[in-house]
Amino acid sequence: MRVVVQRAKEAKVTVNGEVVGRIEFGLVLLVGVTHRDTVEDAVFVADKIAHLRIFEDDSGKMNLSLLDVGGAVLSVSQFTLYGDCRKGRRPNFMEAAKPDHALPIYEALNDELRKKGIQVETGQFGAMMEVQLTNDGPVTLIVESKEKSE
Repeated sequence: MRVVVQRAKEAKVTVNGEVVGRIEFGLVLLVGVTHRDTVEDAVFVADKIAHLRIFEDDSGKMNLSLLDVGGAVLSVSQFTLYGDCRKGRRPNFMEAAKPDHALPIYEALNDELRKKGIQVETGQFGAMMEVQLTNDGPVTLIVESKEKSE
């Protein structure tokens, strides 16, 4: 599992002109699932994201987590995170999971975050979406589940 994590002042996702998810403050997650991912990967990544100390404390140091600041999550599925651009000019998406495998893993990630008391808004899985955000900092990180074994 690969997740691009962006700290945001506000964010929303729109499908066919209709807002389907919106947060005022927190994290935008662009979530990619590969065919090797399991629910265990989703649990690991959710825990990592909920506890990442990437929000500033009173001293201006990135020392607080999403849980500490009471932020929300806007989670957007994005299979293109597994696009391989090393050869040629057209990305190869062979590492991206098929929807029947990816959707339950993506939903498990969101469910795990909700279990921690985090408000989670989502895009629409498999749809063409427009994502708008005000990136705060900017702070952008990549969290990968493969780290659990390293």
